[in-house]
Order: sequence, then structure tokens, then C-alpha cells
Amino acid sequence: EGNCYNQTDPINKEGYWGRGSDRAMMRAVQEAVDQLKESKPELSIAIIDITQLSEYRKDGHPSIYRKQWEPLTPQQLLTPTSFADCIHWCLPGVPDVWNELLYAALFPSPL
Repeated sequence: EGNCYNQTDPINKEGYWGRGSDRAMMRAVQEAVDQLKESKPELSIAIIDITQLSEYRKDGHPSIYRKQWEPLTPQQLLTPTSFADCIHWCLPGVPDVWNELLYAALFPSPL
């Protein structure tokens, strides 16, 4: 998986599952939504799960901004191969896809 510096292509490995995804948490969210749908059928609820989609893009993972609790040293900030900020510099890509999926869910085109 490594660092996102200078990476622009998606991960192309069948069955790949990123380290940042918590399958148990994803199942818990889905179960909670399913229970809510059963108990309140009048509600229209949908989940747009972008987790796996995002995991395929190394350049879509934050790096230096993920270090929230301990500030990076000036040396670390000068070493992009170790501390690249790919969300802010290497994209468009992942957030644009999220927006397109949200738009398509909010405004579905008639068939």
C-alpha cells in the first residue's frame, strides 16, 4: 500500500481490501439502517457506501493531515515521499466521484 506520493493510478488488485476500512463497523451501520427501515417503513433511507471505492485510490488518502495529535517536524514536512498530503495536492479524483454519486442519488435520471 505504501505512501501516496506521486501515485495517480488506482490499485488494480482483485480482492483488494484497504487497511483503513473497518468491515465490522460497516456491517454495524448497515444493520442499524436495516433495523430503522423495518421499524419506520415510512422513512426513505439509503446509504452510499464509498468506502471500498475510495480504498482503491492511494492518492485519495490523507497523510500529513491525518497526524492530528502530534505536529510534524519541519524535516517531515519537507519529505513528501514520507509525508505527502495527497487529499489536498494529488486530486481531483476521489472527492469528485463522491460528489457524482451523491448527485446521482439525489437526482436520479428517469429510465
